[in-house]
Amino acid sequence: MHALSAPPTTANPLMTRQLASTNHRVTSPSRLIVRCNAAFTRSGAVGTSRSDWLSTCAVISSQQHNLPSFSVNGRPSLDLVPISTTASPNTSADNDGNNAVKTAASTVFTKSNLPKPLSSDLSPPPMHGSTLRVAYQGVPGAYSEAAAGKAYPGCEAIPCDQFEVAFQAVELWIADRAVLPVENSLGGSIHRNYDLLLRHRLHIVGEVQLPVHHCLLGLPGVRKEFLTRVISHPQALAQCEHTLTELGLNVTREAVDDTAGAAEYVAVNGLRDTAAIASARAAKLYGLQVLADGIQDDSGNVTRFVMLAREPIIPRTDRPFKTSIVFATHDNMEGKGTSSLFKVLSAFAFRNISLTKIESRPHRNRPIRLVDDANVGTAKHFEYMFYVDFEASLAESRAQNALAEVQEFTSFLRVLGSYPMDMAPWSPSNSDDQ
Repeated sequence: MHALSAPPTTANPLMTRQLASTNHRVTSPSRLIVRCNAAFTRSGAVGTSRSDWLSTCAVISSQQHNLPSFSVNGRPSLDLVPISTTASPNTSADNDGNNAVKTAASTVFTKSNLPKPLSSDLSPPPMHGSTLRVAYQGVPGAYSEAAAGKAYPGCEAIPCDQFEVAFQAVELWIADRAVLPVENSLGGSIHRNYDLLLRHRLHIVGEVQLPVHHCLLGLPGVRKEFLTRVISHPQALAQCEHTLTELGLNVTREAVDDTAGAAEYVAVNGLRDTAAIASARAAKLYGLQVLADGIQDDSGNVTRFVMLAREPIIPRTDRPFKTSIVFATHDNMEGKGTSSLFKVLSAFAFRNISLTKIESRPHRNRPIRLVDDANVGTAKHFEYMFYVDFEASLAESRAQNALAEVQEFTSFLRVLGSYPMDMAPWSPSNSDDQ
């Protein structure tokens, strides 16, 4: 789906009152370790000036012509280095004679042509063709990759090892769009991405909902009765906890960065006592077999993803639209905070605008508020930012009037995007979908 980009206009006061943000180093909990070697300026360039960055781009680009090219799903990759991790084969024979199977599985992944995820040490953008490049967090086979393909069929999916790297890839023109998860029907909101939406200047231009279908994956020939460990993303482990117990598996659960990364780890290292919870597509990519299919505890497991771009789209009224905003109410002195939030919500209620989401997040720059009370002394309270989604297009006068009224009761207001709603009929997925 290609959306029209709005032409450059004067800044909208509703979209420009933004809090100053600070840069935070993100350290992945397990396998992925990112070391930031490039300095990003406020304009998004690398180095001390744009001329330095352009010179570096020219030098690095000239060195790429003699490198072998790799592809993902038949499409060229973004000049990324293939996975070269060598699994040391276990030469000890087992009772089932599975040595040959294990060695073969290890051999497959020593020469994998799957792209390595982008890190925060971003390379310069290559020559851009007509194929839409979409960044996502994870490795090939991740659910985010499936969401990117559903949102933009035929796109070139670019894996990134962190959520923030996906934001930076779009800002630096390495990718045209990013598709990132914001909430799951079982696990709730992905707070990290809500915080990044506030820190970066990308715009939400669409949404897509993806049913999640988990599978238990192992090396070929492995029997699940002999498993001692299951690895996956923490949410995937939680979403399959009861099913794993019902299968009678006496296994330990260990969390890793993502589901497809768990499948890759099992395949590359030839772990015959370990299974991964991931998608059926991950099994095909990494040469694993499906030991158990559809092991999620709830068949209604859906993740909502948003599509991000450098420019907003033009709001329309010919189809259902959703608008996402973030705001902070005035200082809650003398109880005004509660009334301010009530007045903000009333601005939508009076105009029959339905809210689909409201969530609070602590104010990063001003987390604690002191309130003097003559009777009980000084009280300390959290300051909050509020994220709201409502069903209306900014092209509608009622939405414009509502935001104008909201602005009167807020100290900060930003429109994250006004975009078409995902109206595709939903049904529980099967393994063929992913």
